[in-house]
Amino acid sequence: MIVLQESPMSPIFLVIMAIFIVFFMIIPQVKRSRNEKKFKESLKKGTKVVTTGGIHGKLVEVNEGTVMVETNAGKLLLEKSALNIELTKKYNEPEKK
Repeated sequence: MIVLQESPMSPIFLVIMAIFIVFFMIIPQVKRSRNEKKFKESLKKGTKVVTTGGIHGKLVEVNEGTVMVETNAGKLLLEKSALNIELTKKYNEPEKK
């Protein structure tokens, strides 16, 4: 008769994995989504933005879920979710010399 013994480290291993998942996956995602929400709430007329597709423009009108972006080609009505926070911050940073 073969008796299988459970490893004494398995509960500790599961706790460590749970802590790892919380600190390195869940918390950064919550922080990222909080920053994105603040960004979208802070949008106002005249702000220079970049979309996820790479379109550069200036906000002409800001509504609840949409924005009107003026580009060199004309005006575009876009969803706020189409705006990219990282590209917009990079676009608005002063150039380093």
